[in-house]
Amino acid sequence: MTGTGIDLAGLVAAPAQVWGAVRLVPLLRAEPISELRLHAEVHDTGELSVVRVARRTAYISYIPHAFVASLATDGTPAASYGTQLGDPSGTTTPDCIRLRFRRRMARREDRQRLRFMPLHLAMEGYLALHFGGPSIVWEEWTQQAVSRGLSPRIEASYLGGQIPGLGDALRVFEIHPRQCGMVLYVADALAAAFVVPHPDDYRALHASLLQDFYGELIYQYAHLYPAVRDFAARLDETRVHSIADLRAQLAQGQADWAAFHDTMAGGLLSAQDLTFTRINKVGGFTLSRFRPAFDPDMENHIGETITDQSGRLAYLKTFRLSAAQVRRGHLLSQLAAHDWDLDATAMALGTDRQGLTLRLDRAGFGHLLRPDVIDATRARARAMSRSDRWHRT
Repeated sequence: MTGTGIDLAGLVAAPAQVWGAVRLVPLLRAEPISELRLHAEVHDTGELSVVRVARRTAYISYIPHAFVASLATDGTPAASYGTQLGDPSGTTTPDCIRLRFRRRMARREDRQRLRFMPLHLAMEGYLALHFGGPSIVWEEWTQQAVSRGLSPRIEASYLGGQIPGLGDALRVFEIHPRQCGMVLYVADALAAAFVVPHPDDYRALHASLLQDFYGELIYQYAHLYPAVRDFAARLDETRVHSIADLRAQLAQGQADWAAFHDTMAGGLLSAQDLTFTRINKVGGFTLSRFRPAFDPDMENHIGETITDQSGRLAYLKTFRLSAAQVRRGHLLSQLAAHDWDLDATAMALGTDRQGLTLRLDRAGFGHLLRPDVIDATRARARAMSRSDRWHRT
């Protein structure tokens, strides 16, 4: 890890494998990291996990597994499916979602072992972005926004098993002997990057990609673009006159593919303004999560890393934010940067108060503003729309 971006130094991209819309690029290590190992800790299926992340703040999600980094019975809490009528005698059991309470997103189990929730650690950081709400009690914000902030924050995603073709692709793709990671594309949109310390770890965790979650863009692309073309390396047979020449052509083909992949993954690898937050440490390795600058004109990824003392990347898992999620992050970042002053924020965004209010409303933050502010803005927007239609006719 160098600077404030993602550095895949020590990892080499191998030729991609394609199945339908899914393209998987293996990442190979010349020398595996043997000081750190990862394995999965499978959770009970069908349960919602509740993780306390701060005082009076909890993260609730379906978490099928955790990663461990190494040097329903009676009385189980549950949440019901809506309002239900039950027998007062207690002989009937209402339909419910089982809940499992867990201790923190990342927790040291002993001096040599660290358990953490892959991707959920990064998503919790995104949901907690400026979660406290307005820092100054401006008159436009509701009392709830001032006292409770953005609670609750909700984001939706799709389980890997819901992405068409992903399960079949992971089943048929070949795993290289030195493979320590992969970059996953769906319809050639970068969906996720996954890196582990050792090839044995990757073989054990390869199928866990189906238990990860993916954004709306990836889900839609998998349906809209059922197949992508394969890029085969081409050798110049006119320059092959010996075994040495053939080796040179193969080496050039591998170098060309690696350079091409660096271009394909540029949205992730070229981002040099990521914000890293240290979460925990075990031995000489540090677990961190990162978030982007929320530039609406760029790809934006959140994720987690584990690096050693020299900054070498041992573990990486990423999630690509949708355009709507980027807009929400961008709006919150701009509001926080200007102390939640609507006029100052609107000026920074190149709009006026009405335009900013409409953006907040469309982004799902309208409930934070007083109803009369929202109603007046909507009324003006409708009036302007009617006037525009009249002039056009």
